[in-house]
Amino acid sequence: MITIDNYLDPHYIHRSNWLRAAVLGANDGIISISSLAIGVAAASTEREPIVLAAVAGLVAGALSMAAGEYVSVSSQTDTEKADIEREIEELRDMPQQELEILAQIYERRGLKKETAMQVAIELTEKDALGTHIRDELGINEVSQAKPIQAALASGASFSLGGALPVLVVLFAEVAGMEYWLYGFTLVFLIVLGIVAARTGGSPVLKAIMRITIWGTLAMGLSALVGYAFGVGAVH
Repeated sequence: MITIDNYLDPHYIHRSNWLRAAVLGANDGIISISSLAIGVAAASTEREPIVLAAVAGLVAGALSMAAGEYVSVSSQTDTEKADIEREIEELRDMPQQELEILAQIYERRGLKKETAMQVAIELTEKDALGTHIRDELGINEVSQAKPIQAALASGASFSLGGALPVLVVLFAEVAGMEYWLYGFTLVFLIVLGIVAARTGGSPVLKAIMRITIWGTLAMGLSALVGYAFGVGAVH
């Protein structure tokens, strides 16, 4: 017999935190390193400067992504902890008011006033703090910030994404390198869109269109900026 203790309904939303960080990191890695390599390739006839720029960008970008994600998510964690501490104080100092707030929340969700109060009482008796964290503050296992997880996902995915254009730099012909990079980058972005869609349970075509269009725009703008300074991605 299936019970609540041995069954977990597998929803894609439970993957949202790490999936967001991973897709963002991989997308940033592919586009950033490709754009950097394209700019250098357009201004150089030798492979060594292109490889150096791509590898340096890969290392710096991965560390920057991991550090930035850690700082950002840690700030969210600090805010969550501060709200929880305040909730502990309110439950201690004014339990009746907190009970009424909880009942009002359930009432707004559609329960009758008497039912809402009864639910609030029973849940408070079972786990007052956990109930208020979930239903009043809106913090749960899905939305709760996890700095280390987000940092590792961002750094690792940036490295994996950025490694793809580095491979192109290592093996493609120097002549026309920027065009090889642009073509392969589009392929990489399409594959990333498919993987992200399948992992997150979203429409594949929509994910591909979104990631390739924005990726192409980003690379195009990078090429225009580079061209303006004499190191454009097109001759």
